[in-house]
Amino acid sequence: MDTSIDDHATANHAFKASMRHQWDHAAAGWNAHMADIGAWLRQPTEAMCRMAGVRAESRVLDVAAGSGEQTLLIAQRVGARGHVLATDLSPAIVALARDNVGRAGLIQVETRVADGEDLGVPEASFDAAVCRLGLMFFPDPLRGLREIHRALRPGGGICTMVFSRPETNPCIAILMSTALKHAGLPARDPFQPGGLLSLGQPGHIDTLFRSAGFGDVATMAVDAVFHLPSVDHYLGFVRRSASPILQILDRLDAAAAEAVWRDLRERLSAFNTTDGWAGPNELLLTAARRPEETT
Repeated sequence: MDTSIDDHATANHAFKASMRHQWDHAAAGWNAHMADIGAWLRQPTEAMCRMAGVRAESRVLDVAAGSGEQTLLIAQRVGARGHVLATDLSPAIVALARDNVGRAGLIQVETRVADGEDLGVPEASFDAAVCRLGLMFFPDPLRGLREIHRALRPGGGICTMVFSRPETNPCIAILMSTALKHAGLPARDPFQPGGLLSLGQPGHIDTLFRSAGFGDVATMAVDAVFHLPSVDHYLGFVRRSASPILQILDRLDAAAAEAVWRDLRERLSAFNTTDGWAGPNELLLTAARRPEETT
């Protein structure tokens, strides 16, 4: 018996349980900032949809959809005769997505709690798939990509959005390094699986896509500056919805945690401008397609 396989499965299960708990806790905060997130990611999201081939009447799989801000945009693209399945690991955030979809009156959208590495959908049942800022949280992103590959029809397109390298995402780097330092924890490899920057190493995500069986793989780097009125607005967003940071700070008492926020405010004030606060981010959009079947 290969105990290493059992150990890996156990670790994978524990990681997902922790991630589900984190996002259940952060779901309301993430949803409350949908307008800010939408403004920040509007252009990259529109590019993601184009690159995946989301169009009128298509069936689209939205993996790790969160509370559904991008799902609403996708639903508008596919129209009433299309179909969107929005999935997420967190029951709390899926419930919020379902509420948002219901308020928008979009009957072409279905929401479902599902593991991105085991979606439970029929093979070749979707024309296109997207995953916005979700794939980097998968403990096994290759397995997740293989599952999306299985779900797409031959010729179907996919586009994912993840954060790029630490040096092009200084706000995330500052958040993580400051939180770890105050928590007395060692610095982490930014590319370790399941982290915010885990898929940012140049060329890595392309390799994963090809290993999953996709063809026509292409990655594009996109600047996505997070414009907010002030650094305090950004920290308010982080305090309510940045699950990976909150997990680190959970181990601190209230006074120690407040010291972290003061330190972060000072360091992130470096991105103050005359027009407010502008936090640099670089995203990677990776597009590919499931190859057509040959006879």
